[in-house]
Amino acid sequence: MTPRLTGVGVGPGDPELITVKGVSALRAAAVVVVPVMEDGGTGRAEATVLHHVDAAKIVRIVFALNERSDRTRRESAWDAAGERVAALVREHGTVAFATIGDPNVYSTFTYLAQTVTALVPDVTVATVPGITAMQDLAARSGAVLTEGREPLTLVPVTAGSGVLREALEGPGTVVAYKFGRQAAEVAAALRATGRLSDAVWGSSLGLPEESIRPAADLADAGPLPYLSTLIAPARRAERGGKL
Repeated sequence: MTPRLTGVGVGPGDPELITVKGVSALRAAAVVVVPVMEDGGTGRAEATVLHHVDAAKIVRIVFALNERSDRTRRESAWDAAGERVAALVREHGTVAFATIGDPNVYSTFTYLAQTVTALVPDVTVATVPGITAMQDLAARSGAVLTEGREPLTLVPVTAGSGVLREALEGPGTVVAYKFGRQAAEVAAALRATGRLSDAVWGSSLGLPEESIRPAADLADAGPLPYLSTLIAPARRAERGGKL
């Protein structure tokens, strides 16, 4: 059997927002790897997988998911995780890696696959798309992502609030990811570009602690979960005006 590593998008947290194909890929794999943080707590990916797969086939592997300041430590953690997964691929043949959202959108799977491919040259790498946080927030809040010819810009605020502000000055909808630690800066950028009134943010989507609120509340919200999502819809004056 050709060794196979499949990145499976399991959605933003709601266990019902994983595709049928995603569930099939998890169940077909001999082993399902889930990323965990060093504190050992159950992450969103693992919590979702546990709704669909027997816990006995799940392997928890520590990733430095929030490490940004120490590049050496971060890459050492990636290497260790990649070596562990490569060993699982050699032993079991088929391994699935569960990632929140989509495996091709800001996912740890990208780095993992590069490492495993270098260690197991004959491995086949595949992905199963997943529902993203911006899609879930749009559905739960009623915010429309795009109409007609409008562009859609996705910005990780970890790249800096200046990148976000530049996007907000454009004509289309802007989605911001990973902004929980910079909520005040995000609120300032929205206000400065006249995009505050229609914008909405959400965190822990589909979970008991879910929060969906107007962006106008950001300035007084205090520290937010790191994986918070913001949608600032495009300016729209009339129905179908941008067709």
